[in-house]
Amino acid sequence: MQINLDFLKNGFDFQPKLFSMLRDYNRQRFMKDLMSGIIVGIVALPLAIAFGIASGVSPEKGLITAIIGGFIVSFLGGNSVQIGGPTGAFIVIVYGIIESYGLEGLAIATFLAGLMLVLMGVFKLGTIIKFIPYPIVVGFTSGIALTIFATQIKDLFGLTMDSVPADFVSKWIAYFGAFDTINWVSTAVGIGSILLIAFAPRISKKIPGSLLAIIVMTLLVYLCREVFHIEAFAGVETIGNRFEISASIPAPQGLAINMESISALMSPAFTIAMLGAIESLLSATVADGVTGDRTNNNTELIAQGAANLVVPFFGGIPVTGAIARTMTNINNGGRSPIAGIIHAVILLLILLFLAPLTKHIPMACLAGVLVMVSYNMFGVRTVKGMLKNPKSDISVLLLTFLLTVLFNLTIAIEIGLLLAVVLFLRRVSESVDISVARDHLDIAQGTETVVHEELDIPHEVEVYEINGPFFFGVATKFDEMMINIKDKPQIRIIRMRRVPFIDSTGLHNLENLIASSRKEGIDVILSGVNPNVHTTLVNAGIDKIIGEDHIYDHISKALDKAKSMISK
Repeated sequence: MQINLDFLKNGFDFQPKLFSMLRDYNRQRFMKDLMSGIIVGIVALPLAIAFGIASGVSPEKGLITAIIGGFIVSFLGGNSVQIGGPTGAFIVIVYGIIESYGLEGLAIATFLAGLMLVLMGVFKLGTIIKFIPYPIVVGFTSGIALTIFATQIKDLFGLTMDSVPADFVSKWIAYFGAFDTINWVSTAVGIGSILLIAFAPRISKKIPGSLLAIIVMTLLVYLCREVFHIEAFAGVETIGNRFEISASIPAPQGLAINMESISALMSPAFTIAMLGAIESLLSATVADGVTGDRTNNNTELIAQGAANLVVPFFGGIPVTGAIARTMTNINNGGRSPIAGIIHAVILLLILLFLAPLTKHIPMACLAGVLVMVSYNMFGVRTVKGMLKNPKSDISVLLLTFLLTVLFNLTIAIEIGLLLAVVLFLRRVSESVDISVARDHLDIAQGTETVVHEELDIPHEVEVYEINGPFFFGVATKFDEMMINIKDKPQIRIIRMRRVPFIDSTGLHNLENLIASSRKEGIDVILSGVNPNVHTTLVNAGIDKIIGEDHIYDHISKALDKAKSMISK
């Protein structure tokens, strides 16, 4: 096994956009970035708080993640407009890790994920990550959206429950069992928040719907409870009823990392890393399509990894690129990482000076915010469009979706990837065909040339042509074809002009074919072998088994060899 260490010779692919863009930076560009950064910071405020609470941590931990993670992603990232922070996609996996391993386990898993992301960038895997099949991305994104929605039912309707079960089905059974405890005022606050977010663009496109909902509903509940003393609003739970908010950045804490914790948390850490890589590079790709810029994917992965290496020491949750906030940045004129840095500074100022005010935010309002987040994540139009695709894509999408909802994201991504690979290999193997020619052969058949030349094939010779890669998926197909032929030839020519590569199973199959043919007194000649395949054959020692004089780059040479062998 050979390990590619070219990156050590060529250096890391680490080129932060911030440093290259500062060369021609000016006051006009700064003012645009300043305004955009302020707006994005305000937009990020309710989302950071909501994502933090939904993930199972206190609201300021969501803010700390957006501040520290957002700063690092903008400072070191490979995209000029990417906004980093906590996102809805991580709610499910983070909540599950906290349930199973506690906050310490989450911190270790996030740190390990950060290390994986840095290594992905160092080993230049940024482009490969973008090849994750789209049905898997849609499947787990929709599954996460439905799961987020399910987690918000208790707060949305103000249900009185001692605890909420972790799994999806038990959660809904518990909800229906507790529905007689519904708080109608909390329900009105939650539904009102959803309606405000939905119709906010008609009121003002500059004011984020989530922020408008939080301001209106917080003022409404506060006035009704504290000023007018309306008894019905006394049962509306707020952030202050559930959490104590610290208006400061905590001192960094150490992590108890050992082999036992690494072994237990490697799988969820891998899920965090893969999800972070996919979401951040997807966000960067969308941003590039709007700005016309080009993201350095490997640099972006290193930046995302660095952010996830740092935030656990401050109690933060996983960081990734946030598509909605990134698009908000673009739409408000942000064109350099300075805007992302300003967004982090704005959130820091809010944490330090306005954090005590957040205790008045109703939990039902935050639930409404997350219900709208889950609706936007689900992507009804995208799912409908995917259902018109081939059945293999639909099966991958549905399986990933169901596994995400009924089990967890780790299993969904692993099995989804496995199924996608299996179906892809099946599709490739079905597209590879093996044909046999006797008596005559048109050497131009299958090409675009209009000049056709027919070669005579001696009666003692058969020509088999492989059309596609000679890999494990088609090796047995070749065996079956040989078995079904009753009249054995004296010479078999294997035409490989359309074989781009041959894997170890193909090599083993070819070696067995040569050996079994010799036992039957049949010689094997290889034709149309391209340089790459020839090198593979030589490295595997096939040239010594078959003989170098039995390997040719053109069918006419192979037939001449076959004729000379027959004449002897």
